[in-house]
Amino acid sequence: MDTIYLDNAATTWPKPPEVINAMTEFLREYAANPGRGSHQMSVKAGRVVFECRNNLSKLFGIKNPNDIAFALNTTSALNQAIRGFVKPGQHVISTGIEHNSVRRPLEYLRKLIGIEITYLKTDPQGNIKLDDLEKAIQSNTSLVVCNHSSNLMGTILPVAEIGEICRKHKVCFLVDAAQSAGHLEINVEHMGIDMLAFPGHKGLFGPQGTGGLYISPDLELEPLLLGGTGSQSELVEQPTVRPDRYESGTLNAVGIAGLNEGVKFILKETVKKIHEKEWALTQQLMKEIAQVKGLKMLGPELGENKTGIVAFQIENADSSEIAFILDQSFGIAVRAGYHCTPLAHQTAGTFDNGAVRASVSYFTTEHEIEQMIAAVKEISKHYSR
Repeated sequence: MDTIYLDNAATTWPKPPEVINAMTEFLREYAANPGRGSHQMSVKAGRVVFECRNNLSKLFGIKNPNDIAFALNTTSALNQAIRGFVKPGQHVISTGIEHNSVRRPLEYLRKLIGIEITYLKTDPQGNIKLDDLEKAIQSNTSLVVCNHSSNLMGTILPVAEIGEICRKHKVCFLVDAAQSAGHLEINVEHMGIDMLAFPGHKGLFGPQGTGGLYISPDLELEPLLLGGTGSQSELVEQPTVRPDRYESGTLNAVGIAGLNEGVKFILKETVKKIHEKEWALTQQLMKEIAQVKGLKMLGPELGENKTGIVAFQIENADSSEIAFILDQSFGIAVRAGYHCTPLAHQTAGTFDNGAVRASVSYFTTEHEIEQMIAAVKEISKHYSR
């Protein structure tokens, strides 16, 4: 039985063939340390890393590719941004639908250095009121941080409008693009984004262990990691030049080679085309399972804009059990539980039992969605007796 993969919000699969080919070529032909030597293999590896930085800049509207620091994932990028920027006594604003990769670093700093945190309330679908944001800003507010799209509900926050408010009040704006990079249009200049944390292994079609952080040229962060960078090695202190300051140690160059091809694939296909297909697939799934007795869907309603995520509960059913049955009996891979976002589950009213999350990608087919619909309808019969 072939697997129907609907866990793309965790990691996309399959990857474009170009991604796999580029990583294989790297390992076979020039798997050397980029930026650490002057020999031909090292230089070639360095060129691929720079090309990826350049393509990411095109995708996100970034002027200087060196303002992008590669990271292991969105979590490491968010930690660098939050812990490298926020100082004692400052106030940070976030939302009630954030991932633990935002919440935990904030709560750690609250305990460690006494920062203040405001989590903006949202409606049950995960939408915030911009007036609430503006009212929450204090004289010591230094940072607003939010996800672009909820990893539980697919809700899309008004990032450009939030960025405008942050600029008006001279507050730094950090965006968690874990569920939007590659799925939604992002332009850091037009949207007023000062820092953008993004994954390589999700919507950008790269492998695990890749991601990055855009840091505005107007900002200077304290680096989380100190060590070898291949530059200014004679100094005791960490280099001040970018991106070296935030990239200690050997980069995942083979992963970046794959990520580069994933970004090139998106630039060729266009984000608009990708989003439109994913939205159509989610609408197909939502329309059919909405008719299932006892099923509750989370997030924006049918016809409303969202990313390619459909989360739901079935009355009297444990979400983990549903996911297990989908996998074992129907060959469908989904995610169940709390999705590392208890805040969003509290908002959605699903904290008692979590939820089942199906998430599509550009490679998902209508036939696969039809099979998912049939499976959910069949499973629901057992719990509605």
